[in-house]
Amino acid sequence: MRQKDDLKLAVLIDADNIPYSNIKGMLDEIAKLGIPTIKRIYGDWTKPTVSGWKPALLEHAITPIQQYSYTSGKNATDSAMIIDAMDILHSQKVDGFCLVSSDSDFTRLATRLRESGMLVVGIGEKKTPNPFIVACDKFIYIEIIGLTETKPTESNSSSQVITTVDSTILIAPEIDKIDDELVKLLKVTIDDLADDNGWAFLAEVGNLIIKKKPDFDSRNYGFPKLTPLIKSLKMHFDIEEKEVENTHIKHIYVKIKQ
Repeated sequence: MRQKDDLKLAVLIDADNIPYSNIKGMLDEIAKLGIPTIKRIYGDWTKPTVSGWKPALLEHAITPIQQYSYTSGKNATDSAMIIDAMDILHSQKVDGFCLVSSDSDFTRLATRLRESGMLVVGIGEKKTPNPFIVACDKFIYIEIIGLTETKPTESNSSSQVITTVDSTILIAPEIDKIDDELVKLLKVTIDDLADDNGWAFLAEVGNLIIKKKPDFDSRNYGFPKLTPLIKSLKMHFDIEEKEVENTHIKHIYVKIKQ
């Protein structure tokens, strides 16, 4: 079975719809999923709106693809990115794609790539339309990937603002509240996987949740992993750690509290 670290990924970035402020965090996140063998970014580099990306391209070895806007109101960048994605698909050089955009225009592309057996990971802002999110195997919000360098504005005034010693403004990720819908999702998923005694292997629970809800991530709720998220819901769940025989490995099991 192919190991996750061996997956070859094509990273295609839509410069028109993604902020450049946390490119390192995005690439670090992609590195957890596989090897980014192709890294391309699409935009009209004659426009000042994408000039902020230019320093990052050299630093992270991302190939810029120039795409002029032929007509106002039409996004030629999307078309170029989609055509390249299909060329890469048919070249059979990668095992999956990482589509970095908040644009719903890539929904059909994500669906087509998955139909061809490709792993499809989306990265975008929380404003990303739901059709694109659910078309991916996994979707990661940029807002939860570490601290983001930004300028102070009214729009981020509700987030936690951190000022470093060199006066750089950093915005901490905005945390979602744990609601009844999340608790219900956890309970249904645990019940789907539970044995006769009601216990489910937590790693399998996490994998199944992502299949049901691609944008699920414990970091959305302020927890680095699923385990501490579950432990914070003691009124709903019981947790048990079991040591694997002749190893120092512990498997974590969860059960719905009766």
